[in-house]
Amino acid sequence: MSDAVSIRDLLQRLEDAMNSRELDLLDDIVAEDFVRHCQATPDFDVRSREDFKDFLRSNTASFPDNVQTFVQVVENGDRAGIWVTYEGTQQGPLGPIPPTGRKVSFDFGGIFRVEDGKLAELWVTWDNMTIMGQLGQLPG
Repeated sequence: MSDAVSIRDLLQRLEDAMNSRELDLLDDIVAEDFVRHCQATPDFDVRSREDFKDFLRSNTASFPDNVQTFVQVVENGDRAGIWVTYEGTQQGPLGPIPPTGRKVSFDFGGIFRVEDGKLAELWVTWDNMTIMGQLGQLPG
């Protein structure tokens, strides 16, 4: 099996685990010392697989019906670029924002690094203004 196929398989398994809320499945595909870099969420310092699971649990508490769809995956050596569509309804607090009951749909991009057959690092970015606008948090 080539590295490209294995990276694509890891990402498919990640997408499935996140959308099914079966975070224990991440133990087989995410490195124990996984690091997530994201300027859009500076309060979440993800420096381990458990931190990543905590981040995903927090996200699900805010958007319990969230679905993340990996629309594009581009592989290059030990890296894979992703373009993802996120959809969900805010049913729980999001930081200082109380539940709005509003649906969001936005795209985000990221790059994963794979090491020793596991997802080891992620750089991810999205437009917070799009999300805040959809939640009705911007002046109209």
